[in-house]
Amino acid sequence: MQNGSIINIWESKQLPFGWFKRQQVDQKAAAELETTVKAIIDQVKSDGDRALIEFAQKFDQAKFTSTSLKVTPEEIKEAYSKVTKEQIAAINFMKQRISVFQKQLLHQTEVKAFNEGVMVQTILRPIESVGCYVPGGQAVYPSSVVMTAVPAKIAGVPRVVVCSPTDAEGKVNPLVLVASDICGVNEVIKVGGAQSIAALAYGTESIKPVRKVVGPGSKYVTMAKTMVSQDVAIDMPAGPSEVLILADQYADARLISYDMISQAEHGTDSIAALITTSKKLAVQVQEELGRLIVGVPRSEKIFESLKKYGFIIVCDSIDEAVELTNQFAAEHLEVMANDAKMLAEKLIAGLILIGPYSPVPLSDYASGTNHVLPTGGFAHSFSGLSAFDFMRRVSIVECSREGLEKVKSQVKVITEVENLPNHYKAIEARFIK
Repeated sequence: MQNGSIINIWESKQLPFGWFKRQQVDQKAAAELETTVKAIIDQVKSDGDRALIEFAQKFDQAKFTSTSLKVTPEEIKEAYSKVTKEQIAAINFMKQRISVFQKQLLHQTEVKAFNEGVMVQTILRPIESVGCYVPGGQAVYPSSVVMTAVPAKIAGVPRVVVCSPTDAEGKVNPLVLVASDICGVNEVIKVGGAQSIAALAYGTESIKPVRKVVGPGSKYVTMAKTMVSQDVAIDMPAGPSEVLILADQYADARLISYDMISQAEHGTDSIAALITTSKKLAVQVQEELGRLIVGVPRSEKIFESLKKYGFIIVCDSIDEAVELTNQFAAEHLEVMANDAKMLAEKLIAGLILIGPYSPVPLSDYASGTNHVLPTGGFAHSFSGLSAFDFMRRVSIVECSREGLEKVKSQVKVITEVENLPNHYKAIEARFIK
């Protein structure tokens, strides 16, 4: 390991045990977070709109009454007057890219199979209602509206609700409102934080509950989603944003550095890292980061993120690099190597980006893929958000007399093994007059 720089370089042979673990869990802080969020959820369940107003005043210093928890058509019209034509065009562009990709996904999913008198068909049906959380506060994320609401609408969800925090005047950011209108959102609720997740899950006087809650958010939002998941569906566990870059000796250190910086600006708990087979490249990236960070916007936040959670690992072979990459299972994985396409077939990640012209910001805004992705290693078992997440798969089975007769002897054997004799009698009855 080399010290004295913004980011450390590790030789793969010298990695400490558990190197790939994300931020170490502070058990006391985690317990306090759970207690705090549970209290918020319980208060929303018991006090409804009144609790939402109290929390908005407490956390967002917002001033409004229960009659204005929902955004009105007049407020959306006003929002259009506060945004530029270029911003509207960019949102429409993103919506179009996402729509094309999601429609193609759905067109390839309905299946029919016929096997000796038994016809099985799988069809898709939309969930009745979904809630989309869109972060707010000091930042604005119209892209999160597009990434959550558009796939839901493509899936045919009849009721899509967006929850987003307000400013001190009780107003949702105009770009979030415009994006919601463009994407066909049915309701926008002026509520953020864990309290909004509780409202979506359990309802209040003015907010009907939904069947599923999706979207990125703070640790409070993530904890709230986890806690309500016993009562409503959620999309996936998620946490601080991540990029891992897998590179060989031919990769461009400058581009890798810019990509790591762009990810680190998400927040001081974001992860930006490099795994490479080239010690020379590792040193170049280490030096380039130190040089570039001095002049970039948000440099203090980026510096803290890279210092705390950034890393560079040098491996002896590409096979070892692939193995370590898959242990980490990053949210975003960039592959900058001569054989990137071949390597991609072996890799595990929420999203894989191939080549020097496929940076994470492309997938965030313009590729048509979704940027709501599993983090914290959950790419091992979860996928990125898509129209599939807003649908239920339903199988329809139709069998002829001949088809049932062909399988009844096999069914009899299994029902005897499982001591469920009446299961077989239900089939046998169809052949007894």
